[in-house]
Amino acid sequence: MDESTKKIAVVTGAGSGIGRSVALTLAAAGWAVAVAGRRTGPLEETAAAAGEGADVLCVRADVSDPDDVTALFESVRARYGRLDLLFNNAGTFGPGGVPLEDLTYEAWRSVVDVNLTGSFLCAQAAFRQMRRQDPQGGRIINNGSISAHVPRPNSIAYTATKHAMTGLTKSLSLDGRPYRIACGQIDIGNAATDMTERMQTGILQANGQLAVEPVMDAADVARTVLHMAELPLEANVQFATVMATSMPYIGRG
Repeated sequence: MDESTKKIAVVTGAGSGIGRSVALTLAAAGWAVAVAGRRTGPLEETAAAAGEGADVLCVRADVSDPDDVTALFESVRARYGRLDLLFNNAGTFGPGGVPLEDLTYEAWRSVVDVNLTGSFLCAQAAFRQMRRQDPQGGRIINNGSISAHVPRPNSIAYTATKHAMTGLTKSLSLDGRPYRIACGQIDIGNAATDMTERMQTGILQANGQLAVEPVMDAADVARTVLHMAELPLEANVQFATVMATSMPYIGRG
């Protein structure tokens, strides 16, 4: 690919799961990808999996730390000079299965810091870069969740942040209009990752029972993100839901 036409992406939470799958899919499609995460080792594994010909920049960053986020986007600007896509993916479920009344302030705060504040900080940094670059514009894709629509039992911190992600997406879409900055959200249900491993052994349902739930390949999510990413800036997938077909979501399951 001509270096002058290569598209530049930042993928957070790229050391595993959906983030890794999206980073590899973008790299295979010819994108230059800056992969970010809290641990360098998994990021380097993602870069190695992309192959020798891929243009992958590893940047250790905690998205809940404003200084780390600033350094991440400065590294991308120093290497590539511009930014075309942010996949705002880093997130945490927090302590699983903890009843609302037993959830500690520290646990609540840790989920909010990563899922909401971290997404805001990265979106703000990407927005600033996309607004000032020439040609102006770019795209932000936020990783929402089925939980942006319906909660699971004992998931108040995660669910609240994913509902807030929808507000973040809408505000970014509106505020980005004058600068050719598009923003969309992908709501994912039961992609097979370490985070959803318990789906295959039994997870608490709304009726109090445990049930095994179907999962889908994370590559199916990555292909959807690639489609959203490669649209011209005059077109936008505002919201997309990608889920395991038979998971309990539509109707009563």
